[in-house]
Amino acid sequence: MFFLDKPYISDFFKKTIRDNAIPVVATDSIKDFSLLKGTNQISEKDAIELAKKDPKLRVYTTSENAIGWIAQHFTFSDLPEKINLFKDKLAFRQMTKELYPNFFFKGVQVEELPTLDVSDIPVPFIVKPAVGFFSMGVHKVSTIEEFSHIVDLIQSEIIQCKGLYPEEVLDTSAFIIEQSITGEEFAIDAYYDAKGEPVILSIFRHTFSSDSDVSDRVYTTSKEIVENNLEEFTTFAGKIGALAAVKNFPVHIELRREEDGTLLPIEVNPMRFGGWCSTADMTNQAYGFNPYLYYYQQQKPDWDKVLQEKEGKLFSLIVLDNSTGVDGAEIDSFDYEKLTATFEQVLELRKIDYKQYPVFGFLFVETREDNFQELSQILHSDLREFISTK
Repeated sequence: MFFLDKPYISDFFKKTIRDNAIPVVATDSIKDFSLLKGTNQISEKDAIELAKKDPKLRVYTTSENAIGWIAQHFTFSDLPEKINLFKDKLAFRQMTKELYPNFFFKGVQVEELPTLDVSDIPVPFIVKPAVGFFSMGVHKVSTIEEFSHIVDLIQSEIIQCKGLYPEEVLDTSAFIIEQSITGEEFAIDAYYDAKGEPVILSIFRHTFSSDSDVSDRVYTTSKEIVENNLEEFTTFAGKIGALAAVKNFPVHIELRREEDGTLLPIEVNPMRFGGWCSTADMTNQAYGFNPYLYYYQQQKPDWDKVLQEKEGKLFSLIVLDNSTGVDGAEIDSFDYEKLTATFEQVLELRKIDYKQYPVFGFLFVETREDNFQELSQILHSDLREFISTK
């Protein structure tokens, strides 16, 4: 069964659930979406009964907002406990400590941050909410001296983000401080099947504008990226899945490969693929198969076939986060036409209410490998050139 919740579901996702009669739990949240006629809706009561009868039931959430409902109503199941192993970043580090015994991490309460002695913490390090989403409140501390400034930024962001997401998704009462993980970063959509074996559905390289950048701006997939990493990332996902003993469990994994080749997890987001129906929809645009359906039907991509005739092509998801420094309430308009004109082939543009959420939209593009410049340009832009203010 699938759970729908804010902030967003795509038309592609709506069509997927309708055309394949996938049961959608009729929580109050689905009233916010115009589902297609014929969508298979089931009551909350029926959903609970189904889960009690079938412990192997495949569950998917479009948003981690639905985690609260699952935690409240699936107490008879071990699913809430499994979700928390991944969603709580401190619990995740404790779970994976046997794989990475030398990895430094420390949990702190938000009120401890202003007076916290960080002189003995190796720099650089990362500070982020123990339960977080969408790079909110995530900061890299490169020197001990800049920590107090970072704390001020975090406190300001807490005020800005208040009320945007439920505590199960973004809880700024507790933070984790952990060593900075260097190297090339990747994002993976995957699921653990009925036997607990990992199935990789996509691999994206997450490109940054600088060493201090922690934003979610550009994610790119290609034939080369998939082929070069598929086997290694499958093994990596298998080790983490074995620790958590999860089955029929979708995940969105973020990891980095350090210079010595070591793969280190940044985080593993439970019960979903990329947020806002992003990476899974991009995978469909790039490679033609449906990740949501593959999970629901327990299918595996035939990557040899999927990657045919994809040479020299880059498929990128561009997150148009509000990096302008101007509050959304003060922005009068965003010039989407000017933006799309900077790309040679736009596959899809999704406009988001930037007055409600700190993001202007999502852009799916196809780029020739020898024209990476257009991706580099948007990567380094603060997007100010596309806005007009009141």
